[in-house]
Amino acid sequence: MTTLQNRPNTALLVVDVQNGAVAGAHARDAVVENIANLVDRARQEGVPVVWVQHSDEELARGSDEWRIVPELAPAESEPLVEKQYGDAFDDTDLEDVLARLAVGHLVVTGAETDACIRSTLHGAVVRGYDATLVGDAHTTGDRTRWGAPPPEQVIAHTNLYWKYHTSPGRRATTVPTKEVDFGG
Repeated sequence: MTTLQNRPNTALLVVDVQNGAVAGAHARDAVVENIANLVDRARQEGVPVVWVQHSDEELARGSDEWRIVPELAPAESEPLVEKQYGDAFDDTDLEDVLARLAVGHLVVTGAETDACIRSTLHGAVVRGYDATLVGDAHTTGDRTRWGAPPPEQVIAHTNLYWKYHTSPGRRATTVPTKEVDFGG
């Protein structure tokens, strides 16, 4: 249903599951385990896995905080997109990577829910992609001291609004890990 021409494929997008990004994240271990299961399934089904890795002052390139968590390991053949902004499409080669793979549907996982996940989801739909958020495979840290709701509420709210997000000619939905369909 994507509005992109000749893009029949689906890709698993793993956003910023880096040591520093998920160190204190809500349900960190369960989320990383769900992502690992999805990565394994995608590889078994021949679905591209595309990794996104953020860098900034807190996630300095090459530092331990910047590295992808040890439970997950990108394969050498899997694209790795480096970014410096919330939306993984902004000032990166993500669109070129997805075009080469003929991807029109993204299954989105990672961190942080209230920043890079939201930005990337919206960036995808605006650019014509279908986007599925995996509701139990994204997480965020506690930002309540700055006035944000608790992490579990941020995650629940994002899951809710993305499930009902609409755009002409594109699909947006939220599903749990066990219901991810890489075929569509």
